[in-house]
Amino acid sequence: MTISYTLKVADARFAGFSKLLFRWKGSIYKLLYKEFIVFISLYSILSVTYRYFLSHEQKIIFENVATYCDKQTSLIPMSFVLGFYVTLIVNRWWNQYTNIPLPDQLMCVVSSNVHGVDERGRMLRRTLIRYANLSSVLILRSISTRVCKRFPSLGHIVEAGFMTCDERKKFESLYSDFNKYWIPCVWFTNLAAQARKEGRIRDDVALRLLMDELNRHRAKCSLLFHYDWISIPLVYTQVVTIAVYSFFAFCLIGRQFLEPRAGYEEDNIDFYVPVFTLLQFFFYAGWLKVAEQIINPFGEDDDDFETNKLIDRNLQVSFLSVDDMYQNLPPMQKDKYWNETTAQPPYTIATANEVHKPSFLGSTYDMRVIDSPVLSRQIEQESEMELRMQTPLLSRFLNVAASPAISLKTLGRSKGGANVSCKRVDSSSSNFQPNELDLVVPINEKDSQNEDQHKPSESSSPGAISRNVPQI
Repeated sequence: MTISYTLKVADARFAGFSKLLFRWKGSIYKLLYKEFIVFISLYSILSVTYRYFLSHEQKIIFENVATYCDKQTSLIPMSFVLGFYVTLIVNRWWNQYTNIPLPDQLMCVVSSNVHGVDERGRMLRRTLIRYANLSSVLILRSISTRVCKRFPSLGHIVEAGFMTCDERKKFESLYSDFNKYWIPCVWFTNLAAQARKEGRIRDDVALRLLMDELNRHRAKCSLLFHYDWISIPLVYTQVVTIAVYSFFAFCLIGRQFLEPRAGYEEDNIDFYVPVFTLLQFFFYAGWLKVAEQIINPFGEDDDDFETNKLIDRNLQVSFLSVDDMYQNLPPMQKDKYWNETTAQPPYTIATANEVHKPSFLGSTYDMRVIDSPVLSRQIEQESEMELRMQTPLLSRFLNVAASPAISLKTLGRSKGGANVSCKRVDSSSSNFQPNELDLVVPINEKDSQNEDQHKPSESSSPGAISRNVPQI
């Protein structure tokens, strides 16, 4: 059974993770205690032999060998080799989990697009979703030891109800040298096409949606098969294993506490027990054990995937969805907040403090602009620059003052091209839209001449542009 401790770490508190160190099932102690006992036993045997059974000359030779081994163990790149290897395996483990075939999306499509309340419609829906479950059982049976022990033969699958006797005969009559998990998917497609001809599937769009979901389901089955087929290269696993075991084999000799004498000043303290060497063994060998456990998550370790439970859940939920829940809807009613503009669900006493917390409106919501003349002038200059950049190029040649909206259509209709109507724009207005070119009202030449006679100061030259803009 998969070990879950999610609730234990829901909140960060004092010694929260420390409480997990005392659990045995699924722990590193359970994985490593045998190797740890072997390492301590071998180290103790060498230590006792060196201290009590070697002569003086033999001790000198042993001390030279121990010193040499201690210096050379630093040449083995343990952190790099193990770190990259475990990272690769963890990514592979997570990808296998995300590609376990689940019928949830497919059963929703089958329930909503394969119609019929009669026995024929019910049989179509149940058979379609049973074929999808059968394909997942066949692929899990070929990669998971738990499922293989539960369904060691096709007879057990027939007995469990995933396959009928006629389907078993048809399945066995189709010869192939490869895994035949895909055969139920082909049965699914043929049965869906037959349902389309009968009108149970009402249009080709629904049939296409059904086929797309089936292809996603089949792709996950195929990917699991390839993960089981194509393993991490054996040479890489061998390199990591040899590196770890050879490192600690040399540590058995190189980390011995030697008798204090000239030339061994660093060994003046004799602890008997190599505490830091044991910690190093616990970390590095434990790292290797983690990779060993999750390199194939379809075994029977404590943290391997619960494939049998997944099979039970998938079959039960999928049949419930396509059969009992088909067109079985609760009556529609007005919700509790029908006459309220803002819905506010109630809080319990345990969550009452959350009511007083303000809603997040943005990290810059509480910023306030500093009132200063320099900042105001800077904002006005930026606005004028933006306004000038938005003004069409033709108006700059005609020296139109602060008029970003000139109708080119009006300019084309004017006889002399001298009088062009302009829309007065307030640059400080927030409703300014420079793209409103069609809202400009043309001014006739006769009206502009009459206005020029009444206001000669506004047109100092024959080619001046009229600035009398109608209010729009």
